[in-house]
Amino acid sequence: MSQLLVAAFYKFVRLQDHAALQEGIQSCCDTNDVRGIILLANEGINSTIAGPRDGVMAVLDFLRTDPRLADLQWKESSASKQPFRKMRVRLKKEIVTMGMPDIDPTHLVGTYVQAEEWNELISDPEVIVIDTRNDYEVEIGSFERAINPNLKTFGELPQWLEQQLDVESQPRVAMFCTGGIRCEKSTALLKQAGIKEVYHLDGGILKYLERIPEDKSLWQGQCFVFDERVSVGHGLEVGEYELCRACRYPLQDSDKDSEYYVEGVSCARCHDQTSDEQKARFADRQRQIELARQRGQNHMS
Repeated sequence: MSQLLVAAFYKFVRLQDHAALQEGIQSCCDTNDVRGIILLANEGINSTIAGPRDGVMAVLDFLRTDPRLADLQWKESSASKQPFRKMRVRLKKEIVTMGMPDIDPTHLVGTYVQAEEWNELISDPEVIVIDTRNDYEVEIGSFERAINPNLKTFGELPQWLEQQLDVESQPRVAMFCTGGIRCEKSTALLKQAGIKEVYHLDGGILKYLERIPEDKSLWQGQCFVFDERVSVGHGLEVGEYELCRACRYPLQDSDKDSEYYVEGVSCARCHDQTSDEQKARFADRQRQIELARQRGQNHMS
């Protein structure tokens, strides 16, 4: 199979009729052999899709026929095999869940910093650098000097920021995430709270890894991505991590040496978090995956 195009994109824009868009988008993706996930909400669209270049571009062209999405931009990478099992167009309350309905990045957001200017900003000792991603993402890679809030979910970030940042002292804050979308809301939250100097990495870690050579990079490790590639490194090369199919955490080869690792069923992180009934269900799913693999097919569950 030739290289597939992976396109990641989001846009905060009022889509009050987002439910009416679902069927047309799903049909366009199916027709063009494109898989992935597209989230639609009143506040906008958030997606990563993959497929033949012509197919992905056809979907993007279709989306941009809507005047509200006419200026939609995306980040490109490639994959040697399809990184998604199916195509899902989902309706959500938020395209990235923070649980703060009053935050609107279309009206208030931090200052965008280009990848080429990011190193200088985060090297300033007066700047507080915050990784807004979940703990398992941070564990496999982050920027030098970055603070890890140890989040289980993005919705925990507002409380952490309230406890850790003193608005009265007017700190200078730089925030980053995978593709930029979480920082849209994070920086909007801080700006609304009254902090004046708030910055975020335009295009997120993915754009930084695409543009900045490894020998000039302040990134350490790999970047978790929410598809079957699991992680990418500099130049957006696919990394060496795999997913635990039970908890969706990234695993290195060494993690498979654990007595608690059973392919498709459990790992050291989650073995005591699931019931015997769940483990039996996971084991059955893994058997179906292996049977499909033997037939040269993709298991779609």
